[in-house]
Amino acid sequence: MAKATTGNVPRETSARGGRLLAALALAVLALPVAASGPDAKAKAEAEAKAEAKPVTESLQVLHWWQSASERRAVDLLAERLGQQHVQWRDAMVPGGSGIGAGIVLRSRVLAKDAPEVAQLNGIVIRDWANLGLLADLDQVAARGDWERQLLPGIAALIRPGQHVVAAPLGIHRINILFHNRALFARHGLSAPVTWPDFERAAAVLARAGVTPLAQSSEPWQVATLFETLVLAEGGAAYFRQLFQQREPAAFADPRLGRALTHLRGLKKWMGAPVRELSWAEEVRQLADGSAGMLVMGDWAKGELNAMGLHSDRDIGCGAVPGTAAFHLYNVDMLSMLAERPAQRASQETLAAMVVQPALQRDYSRVKGSVPVLRAPDLAAMDACARASWTLFATSPAGQVPSMVHRMATDETARDAMVAELHRFFLNERVSVADTQRRLGVIGRRPQDR
Repeated sequence: MAKATTGNVPRETSARGGRLLAALALAVLALPVAASGPDAKAKAEAEAKAEAKPVTESLQVLHWWQSASERRAVDLLAERLGQQHVQWRDAMVPGGSGIGAGIVLRSRVLAKDAPEVAQLNGIVIRDWANLGLLADLDQVAARGDWERQLLPGIAALIRPGQHVVAAPLGIHRINILFHNRALFARHGLSAPVTWPDFERAAAVLARAGVTPLAQSSEPWQVATLFETLVLAEGGAAYFRQLFQQREPAAFADPRLGRALTHLRGLKKWMGAPVRELSWAEEVRQLADGSAGMLVMGDWAKGELNAMGLHSDRDIGCGAVPGTAAFHLYNVDMLSMLAERPAQRASQETLAAMVVQPALQRDYSRVKGSVPVLRAPDLAAMDACARASWTLFATSPAGQVPSMVHRMATDETARDAMVAELHRFFLNERVSVADTQRRLGVIGRRPQDR
């Protein structure tokens, strides 16, 4: 028998040997799995499934958060929602007061192209809910024990009828007078507590070449300043009679005339002409010292923080003179549109997430608001936030729903009042008496017509 040698192997024999060796190698590699039985195979399949990326749902969210701090708040919400395996698809509509976003939302609903989620601040959720356009969040609220977790005023707000129809994010206080601490210290000024204090500080700043009061001619900003003056002039009860109950006698009251006169009188401290600026631009004026004071909601504090400033160190935060006992408020809320039943689980995930204490704490720190909870982490708040939350939580009588920011008045009356106030502010020839009369016509209730 002839012996085969390494150097003289026929090609066919060599090829067969190679195939055999390859087959043997594969068999050896397969031995541990095959020998370990069905339990090991199941374990391997489970590990592979665990390593696979989870299926991600998505929600389109329509809102009007545009400034640097607002974008940080949106990024925070999107990041936390992503951790729940739901993607936040942003649909931001520019405009500081949300008018544009409201128009876009209405048009999209009519076109059967509604987003899954929309920012719907204020009593407007009542109107949307009455049309059957909002998904109820009753089960989410029950699982999260919202009735006990939320402040009573907030729990009532998100249930305008039989169902919970909004998830509350944070409470903003609007009647705040901010001032630049370094600028005030340089000129020996103290934070204004009364209107005479304000006038004295404004006069000193004006002589130093500083604009005393940052203010825009943008309609909603003019109206925001005005409603703080109404609160200072008449208090919470009168404010509610005027804008919430819309009593005819309230529109004829001399206090409304005095608030209008005061609004026009403050123009001398705003620089001439009063330009139409975004609220974020006014915040920058306050931050760089080109303006000394600003009347604005505490979302301005969120923007200042985004610039690296801090209210406990750099920017003073006090009540508009005459309003220290009152909390003129607005509440950020997200509502789930009912036209997207396939996304219902994801909508409920978002609603449950925003009420969690950690999210409430972190969102408010970025946005400038305060949590909607009965027992938030007060140690995580600055002095301005603690004062806001404490007043809102302990003084229901001091809670005043903003007209301008959709908490007190329906959209139609609100928009008409804002336009009338803007007309009065811009045109010096328009009289106080005429404006007061025209506001009374706008505010007329159906039963009074």
